[in-house]
Amino acid sequence: MTDDFAKMFSAWMEQGQKMAQAFMPGMENFDAKAMEKFFPAMPKELLEMWFGKTFNPEGLDARTRFLVTIAALTVLGPVGEPQLRMTIKNGLAAGATKREIAEVIWQMSMFGGVPAMQKALEIAQSVFAETPEEKDA
Repeated sequence: MTDDFAKMFSAWMEQGQKMAQAFMPGMENFDAKAMEKFFPAMPKELLEMWFGKTFNPEGLDARTRFLVTIAALTVLGPVGEPQLRMTIKNGLAAGATKREIAEVIWQMSMFGGVPAMQKALEIAQSVFAETPEEKDA
């Protein structure tokens, strides 16, 4: 990446953050971490029962449903940050790998834009940092 492009990208990110704050007044003091304490990741069996088998028992499993939801929340951008954090945690608990989650987020750059993808990857990295390492990924 050239210096000019890096400067332009940085300016876009700053402008996007200012726009998001303008659209969502009062959210700058929102503490997503405090909210997460109320809703930790559910055990894999409950996730599969509620999210994998309830909507359509012959359809998608919970892991796939969470990957699809991560894609949708990525495209929403910063509006869906608390939900994205929780969905990533639950996706990991349902069996999705960190790599799969990162690839889903990366894929959404075409639909939500690079800033939305970058923010989602930052959120995912912070969730991954709080999550034990996987043995097979």
